[in-house]
Amino acid sequence: MTMQLYTYFRSSAAYRVRIALNLKGLQAEYIPVHLVNNGGEQHSEMFRRVNPGELVPALIEDDFTLTQSLSMIEYLEEKFPETPLLPKDLQQRALIRAFSLNIACDIHPLNNLRVLQYLSKTLNASDEQKTEWYRHWVVTGLKALEAQLTHSNGQFCFGDQPSLADCCLIPQVYNAKRFNIDLSDFPKIESIYAHCNSLDAFQKAAPEAQPDAA
Repeated sequence: MTMQLYTYFRSSAAYRVRIALNLKGLQAEYIPVHLVNNGGEQHSEMFRRVNPGELVPALIEDDFTLTQSLSMIEYLEEKFPETPLLPKDLQQRALIRAFSLNIACDIHPLNNLRVLQYLSKTLNASDEQKTEWYRHWVVTGLKALEAQLTHSNGQFCFGDQPSLADCCLIPQVYNAKRFNIDLSDFPKIESIYAHCNSLDAFQKAAPEAQPDAA
């Protein structure tokens, strides 16, 4: 049975998994879940049966359902070790996981859609305040990421091939650019972003390349 990925074209977390699938040459049926239309389709009874957390992505393979994007990528890495996204070296693997978790745990949760919606709809934050919230936490996070890329070759975060770290970085930078974050203080991040986006696996995973982007 083909894997199914419940996805939203602009979801950073779903974007990570799409990149990983492409890098590994794996096929999955993409099932779009629009996070804004109809009050947010992730809140529907149907989708709650897939993921009670009401978040995308969700990965289904036969009768196995998995949530959390990094867990999905680790699952794909173990099940399909060809075209590895984690190196054999123990310390390099740990550094890549730490970098990826900086994004998935320290940056992204503060700025995902449900947080921004809560700021505006429940706390009555203005658009300017919401944008400043986003900008503050993203810039703070990017400073920490840039400092971890001292030894990067400017093409990938770690080593000479894409890894879990690149799967996480590219969606986060895409989001930052959507909010017009100035990246001139982050030359390694900008260089890696440009190089990765020249590769087919990243291009095909990009939000504008998704069927639900229309």
